[in-house]
Amino acid sequence: MCGIVGYFGDLKATDVILNGLKKLEYRGYDSCGICYHNLNTDRFVTYKDKGRVKHLKHDFDYNGDNHFGIGHTRWATHGAPNHINSHPHSSQSGRFVIVHNGVIENYKELVAKYLSAVYFTSETDTEVIANLIEYFAVSYPVELAIRKALAMLEGSYALLIIDKLNPNIIYAGKNKSPLLLGLRNDGVCLASDLMAFVGVSSEYYVIEDKTFVKAEKVDNEYRFSMYDPIGIEFTPIRHEVSLNDDEINRGGYDHYMLKEICEQPSVIRKIMTNYIKDNRFHIKQDVLDLFANKKRIYILAAGTSMHAGFVGKINFETLTKIPTEVFIASEFAYNKPLLEKEAAFILISQSGETADLRACLVDINKMGYPSLTITNVKTSTLAREATNYLLIHAGPEIAVASTKAYVGQIAVLAILAYVLADNPKIDMIKEMSRLAVAMEAIIDKKEYIHDLVQSHLIKRNCFYIGRGIDYYTSLEAALKLKEISYIQTEGFAAGELKHGTIALIEEDVPVIAIITQRHINKNTRSNIQEVKSRGADVLVISTNDTSEPEDDIILMDVHDLLSPALAVIPTQLIAYYKALDMGKDIDKPRNLAKSVTVE
Repeated sequence: MCGIVGYFGDLKATDVILNGLKKLEYRGYDSCGICYHNLNTDRFVTYKDKGRVKHLKHDFDYNGDNHFGIGHTRWATHGAPNHINSHPHSSQSGRFVIVHNGVIENYKELVAKYLSAVYFTSETDTEVIANLIEYFAVSYPVELAIRKALAMLEGSYALLIIDKLNPNIIYAGKNKSPLLLGLRNDGVCLASDLMAFVGVSSEYYVIEDKTFVKAEKVDNEYRFSMYDPIGIEFTPIRHEVSLNDDEINRGGYDHYMLKEICEQPSVIRKIMTNYIKDNRFHIKQDVLDLFANKKRIYILAAGTSMHAGFVGKINFETLTKIPTEVFIASEFAYNKPLLEKEAAFILISQSGETADLRACLVDINKMGYPSLTITNVKTSTLAREATNYLLIHAGPEIAVASTKAYVGQIAVLAILAYVLADNPKIDMIKEMSRLAVAMEAIIDKKEYIHDLVQSHLIKRNCFYIGRGIDYYTSLEAALKLKEISYIQTEGFAAGELKHGTIALIEEDVPVIAIITQRHINKNTRSNIQEVKSRGADVLVISTNDTSEPEDDIILMDVHDLLSPALAVIPTQLIAYYKALDMGKDIDKPRNLAKSVTVE
């Protein structure tokens, strides 16, 4: 969940690295650092500290001529976020310098076997890797020493490695954690995320697991070599960098989160453009074949993606009549239920790099089940290792709290269920078009929602309630509010309140009720009266079809199966404005990172 950038070329390395780290700061932002070669002094310089890339960029001197270096922005796993634990890390002699994303599971065993005489300055597993390389470099050439060290690592890693004795080569290794290589005529860039390549490289290569990489300058030409686990060189597939600066800047909005909330209608329309063919929704036949004659569908996901999975379950069971179950990926990976033999798996991940899902997919593949990844990144690990994938076409999502990726996941799951259905009895194109219009209508009322937040959400705890598909929206709504405002918030099935949770309802406690379905309207309103009678400050989100005069936020009517993609928008705005009024760091909430690449 960290950001890695390395550069070697004709451009000023510190500019490329620091700008790249700034773009990747959403992946981790509790500390950061850089190591580069100063040509004027022929020495390596390392700056690192607790805090953000802005601090790293402005509080240190980068005036020297430099064209070679590596950098890192961190989300702490081993050791507190402080200067000592910040990356880069060096071996004991200082010869080898590395940055690392991932978790090494056997680092204690490696220390006991090879490095008992080494004095470690940090609490990180990363420092162990640097010293292990140095240990083998005493007896072996550098490349072989690095490869021997990599072969002994158990766990996840994306590594950039510098040997200070040779400032003309950056070495890299990768397992489970993402790492990419960008190439241009005047340099090589390595990074953990494609966004670091914007403005630097127009092409990139995906580094596969257990691959060893050597990027170097030979005869004034920049080039790279990739080697498989047994040392055979191979040529990777070339990809085009399709992002641009307009897609990854704030576009005049104060925060990425607000920008991404407002982009949701265009996400729906982009999905429709990409999935409509000959005036009907179209899914690749090889994807549809994954579900042929299947008796059960299993959906695996985490966090926001899991909430989208619950909505997908309703769509699949309603439209295809295939029983569907949703599992938390981190639980499924190590506590598998009894599985139906004739089944297919759907894995949902915005980044396509979620470590918990990767652990599940490894087992799914071993068991021989077909799998489909729904993701925003076609070159991601989960997209490449599943049987097939579908894209949500949401564009870059930079705010840590997911918004537009969530509605994109819901929309693609709905389209897939619709195409798989024998007789869906729904005009999905018409309904999805209406959804985009309804989204725009509620986004236009965002200042009104801000006013509601200021008058209602005044407590340090809050509850969302709903029934049926609205319950799943309540779960996602609660997650958003707690993620960025740090207000303790829970989502509950409205009928469950009286089975224990109503004990927490007292004077002025905010309760936000979501009602988008006519058949449960009266039931949820009965629950509203129960909490009102105990002093709760109730805010009601409903649709034209389910509304009553005193309701606070009224949405346009859309099809029940698509209603979560609409009903979630006011809850996203509630979370955003509450965090804004509290002065919170909205795009980078504490302790969280965008892409969860460690288990």
